[in-house]
Amino acid sequence: MPMSQSDTSTPSDDRATPDALLHTGTEGPVTAEDLVLAAGRDVTPQSLAWAERKLQDEGTAAVDKLLP
Repeated sequence: MPMSQSDTSTPSDDRATPDALLHTGTEGPVTAEDLVLAAGRDVTPQSLAWAERKLQDEGTAAVDKLLP
């Protein structure tokens, strides 16, 4: 069955999203909670302790390794 123009879900403004909106960076301070959330973990005392150790060992690069 052919699709009509009204059935398509393409945006009216067909432009790519700028890279600055797609990529994250560690431009500001990173907290243990930031690292836990970036890793997709629940914020618990254990995950916060893990994140604090990672930040001590790797610095903000720990977040850069998890995010695009």
